[in-house]
Order: sequence, then C-alpha cells, then structure tokens
Amino acid sequence: MVEPTFLLPLMLSLLLIHLSVSGEKTVLPLHKFPWKQLSTSNSPSCSAQKSRIEKGATILEMKHRDYCSGPINDWNEKLQKRLISDENWVHYLQSRITNSVSGRIEGLSQSQIPLFSGIQVQTLNYIVTAELGGQNLTVIVDTGSDLTWVQCRPCQMCYNQQDPLFNPSISPSYQSVSCDTPTCQSLRLATGNSGVCGSTGTTPPPCNYKVSYGDGSYTRGNLARDRLRLGTTAVGGFVFGCGRNNRGLFGGASGLMGLGRSDLSLVSQSSSVFGGVFSYCLPSTDAGASGSLVLGGDPSVYKNSTPVSYTRLVQNQNPRLSVFYLVNLTGITIGGVTLQAPNSGNGGNGILVDSGTVITRLPPAIYRATKAEFQKQFSGFPTAPSFSILDTCFNLTGYEEVEIPTIKMNFEGGAELSVDASGTFYFVKADGSQVCLALASLSNEDETAIVGNYQQRNTRVVYDTKESKIGFARETCNFFA
Repeated sequence: MVEPTFLLPLMLSLLLIHLSVSGEKTVLPLHKFPWKQLSTSNSPSCSAQKSRIEKGATILEMKHRDYCSGPINDWNEKLQKRLISDENWVHYLQSRITNSVSGRIEGLSQSQIPLFSGIQVQTLNYIVTAELGGQNLTVIVDTGSDLTWVQCRPCQMCYNQQDPLFNPSISPSYQSVSCDTPTCQSLRLATGNSGVCGSTGTTPPPCNYKVSYGDGSYTRGNLARDRLRLGTTAVGGFVFGCGRNNRGLFGGASGLMGLGRSDLSLVSQSSSVFGGVFSYCLPSTDAGASGSLVLGGDPSVYKNSTPVSYTRLVQNQNPRLSVFYLVNLTGITIGGVTLQAPNSGNGGNGILVDSGTVITRLPPAIYRATKAEFQKQFSGFPTAPSFSILDTCFNLTGYEEVEIPTIKMNFEGGAELSVDASGTFYFVKADGSQVCLALASLSNEDETAIVGNYQQRNTRVVYDTKESKIGFARETCNFFA
C-alpha cells in the first residue's frame, strides 16, 4: 500500500525556533480598498486590447468586462459569499485526492499572457484570455484541474458569461474526439470520471465527459480538438471539453484552463512548445492591477526582486496522485519566529500549491501554532467575530494602516514563499470592522494542506514539470512594467 509523505498523520505539537527577538513586520495600508476603487462611476475602458513581444515572449493585455459593467452594489455580500464558495472548492479537492488514493473513479518558446484578478468576473480566482478556433475566450486559470473546457453552442444549459459562447460550427479546425480513442480514456486520470460514448447516431460515437466540482458546479459535454492560440503562439489539435451542460460559480468566465500535470492538461499538451514550464504572478484585487502568466522557461522575462528558490515536487508511485502539484512544507515563520512543522526531518508535510483555492488551509496542529503566534505579535487591536472558515478576526475600523507580522512559508530544500501584505488579511466587511487572518484550519490532520492564491499574491511562482520542481520569488505584479 502506498503511503505518500503528505498523507501521514501529523504530530500534535510544534517546535518553536526563535530567529528574531524584535520580530519582522510590514505595513498594510487599509485605505486603498478595491471595493472603493471599483465602485466609482469612472470605469476604465475595456475596448483597447494591447500586446507586445518581449525577449521571445508574446504578451497580451487583458481587461475584465466588469470594469465596464458599473459599480458592485453590496461588497459585504460578495466578500462573504466568496469564502463559502472557496470552502466548497476545497471539499472538491480533498475528495479528488481521497478518491485518487483509494482508486475510486466516478464515471521551447514562451508566451506571456496578462493575468488579472477574477474579482471582476464575480470570482476570486484568476483569468486570462486565449483564442480557441479563432474565437477569444476568457477562462479561469487553475493548477488544480487538468481538463480545459469552455461553454459551447448549441448549449442545453449554460450559465451567463461575458464573452459570446464558443461556436464550433464557425471554426475550420474543430474536430470531435471519438470514444474509442486513448484520448477519451485519459479522462479517467484527468477528471476522475471515465469518458463515455455519446448517443448522437454518428460513427464512431463522440467521447462525452463530465466534471463535478463538489459544490453543485459541473460541466458536461463532448471532448474535442481545435487550434489554441496563446498570444501569437499556436498549439494545434488542442484537446478540450466542449461544454453543453454547465452550471456553477464560474462568474462571467467562458470556462476553465487546466494547468495540472495529466496528459490532458495544457502543460502536457504544449510541452513540445513550452518545455513543460510555466509561471505566474498573481496581482492583488486593486482596480487596474494586473499580473502575467508566462508559458515557457526563459527566466529573463520575470520581474522578480529576489532569486527564485526551488523545492522538489513530491513523487508518488500512485499515478492518480501525480497530477497534483505537491511540495513538502517544513515550517511557517511569523514575524521572525519559525514554527517547525512535524515530520520536517523527513522532508516535511505535503501541501498542494493551487491557483484555484483562495485561502490557504493548514493542518490543525500547524494552524493552531500559527494562529497563537500571530495573535501574540499582533496584539492590542480589538477583536471581531469569526466568519465561515476564518476564526482570527479583528476590528480595524478607523485605522489608515497597521503594522503586521510577516508570514513566510518554508519548504524542503530551503525554498521560501514570503506572503505579501495584501495576502495576510481578508476583509469580511468592507468598512474594516471584520478583518480576518487569511489562513484556515483543515478539519483533521489527515487532509491535505493547500497554499491558496490569496497567499501567492505578488509572487512569481514557477512550475517546472520537466525538472519536477516549483520555485518562488518576490515580484510586484505589473503586466505593463
């Protein structure tokens, strides 16, 4: 029986190693709220689409349509609903991992693409624009998924999206994938559901897919091939899901871009072009903030201010676990005080790096120690009630700025992720009366920890599938820099 390091039960105590007596702090300004900036009537224009080529990378400007759709009326409701949606997403990921372990199945160039916060399409994930079959589509970037899919015409049931639905009939390169092919069979590893034969009367019958995300969200349709263009770089015969029946909290996005590690992921399908390497810099949710998704391994296009520090990907004999980006967490440093994780002597505890999860989830023992140390260093502020998954909350009404302890996540091999100040607190209420530490505890020690995108802000995260490693570096995300 395979027992990966990241699934081992954690010890119930942590060793505190004091690295700094005075503590390390950073300043968090509280007067520049994104909801104040996006609520103005002077919304930026979304009509101009710019592009450039830099050191071999094709760079496209991407704007969210929400900038043009007027103010958001109730920010409190939106901020709170995002946490609930995030919890549902985490349940889905934990279920995928559990099913992978148990074996249950339910049915070298670089293109740089601007990356903006999905806050503008009613989701707190990150989105890019790509061209499929000659049609521009805005999709959610997700390293925790493998299959790329978009909503397609004709559609039996589709949620509202900002772009027109993808129309296969006007694409000269669109082809359906039949159900008797290895490509159809690869759905099992990529999605947890086997491909099935459609009943359209065609010969051979098409390959139908289904992906359920655990919160009632799902996509169903047929597997297809078409020409994908990322910037000016084309990937011919790209396999994707043509969604005919879709439901869920995908905001105004056209679908999802799977950047996982299975054969059906964009990373694998484009490995001959980009070398199996990609990276991103996730921006904050400030109005106009932008980042970039870089496909290809040329580090000269990065704008990082610190060197990239790498940690190895956890190797698993179970092929169903190999689709995840898992690394070993050795500790967390709060204001210069290091909390050493259990099992750190054996490489650490497995933690999933995921762009689709919002809030970082930690094993209960590690979270309790992290929470206690943060509260010790961030003292003197009035507390506020817990909300949803967040239980370390403060009332910061009236403060223009606050000094907060720095947070660093430490990984095997000495790699380090320094959490940006904007990724430390989550605002449950827009007036600052309920501001919570943006970390949460898992339900039990056996669940898999997750590094969420909130803590990855303003960080260059490099995924190298060829060398089986992930790197982190500080970078102020700015697509136009």
